[in-house]
Amino acid sequence: MGPDQARAGVELRRRASPNADARPDGARVDTLVLHYTGMESAAAAIDRLCDPAAAVSAHYVVCEDGAVWALVPETLRAWHAGDSAWRGAEGLNGRSIGIEIVNPGHAHGYVPFGEAQMVAVIGLCREIIGRWPIDPLWVVGHSDIAPDRKQDPGELFDWRRLAAAGIGVFPEGVRAPRAEAAALLAAIGYDTRRAGCVAAFQRRFRAGCVNGVVDAETHGRLQAVAEGYGGEK
Repeated sequence: MGPDQARAGVELRRRASPNADARPDGARVDTLVLHYTGMESAAAAIDRLCDPAAAVSAHYVVCEDGAVWALVPETLRAWHAGDSAWRGAEGLNGRSIGIEIVNPGHAHGYVPFGEAQMVAVIGLCREIIGRWPIDPLWVVGHSDIAPDRKQDPGELFDWRRLAAAGIGVFPEGVRAPRAEAAALLAAIGYDTRRAGCVAAFQRRFRAGCVNGVVDAETHGRLQAVAEGYGGEK
């Protein structure tokens, strides 16, 4: 059974997007990127991801009711990450699998992600990381890899729950800072040449305060997360 075929646990609906191409020679899939669709409906999002004029796509779309659409085979490059960087790597489309999670997003009335949707996201992610060598440190949100232009999947997405399910990591607590904020952000994986890194970090690891300000708690969370990522000690 190939990586783009149906498998136990997640029942796939299929619609082929033309917005895909071959991965670069020598590229291996080692990154999983989570997005929200940021559109008013699942149908509108899927239509756009399959529209040649839009020139965007993703491998999967997870609907509010837990239905999962497969648009691009995992063996191909989908066009979802754009201008992006993480832990020193740039242009992550070539090495990643992209999941779009249906949600209107900040522009259209951002709402919490429902139970059926979260269960489906966890099941799909588990299957993907079971097929590809994706280290937990390379499970990211779009805002992590493009903090200067993206907010998704945003502060309402439950990263802690994903980590508890074995998908990615979510270091807990705060630590006494032993490095500047920029150094800690870089140790985690953020491209600190880009604006918005602090707010992107807060969306993922301090969702109750997304203001882009390095206060004492944010600094302490940065230290704890950097240690959890094997960075600054």
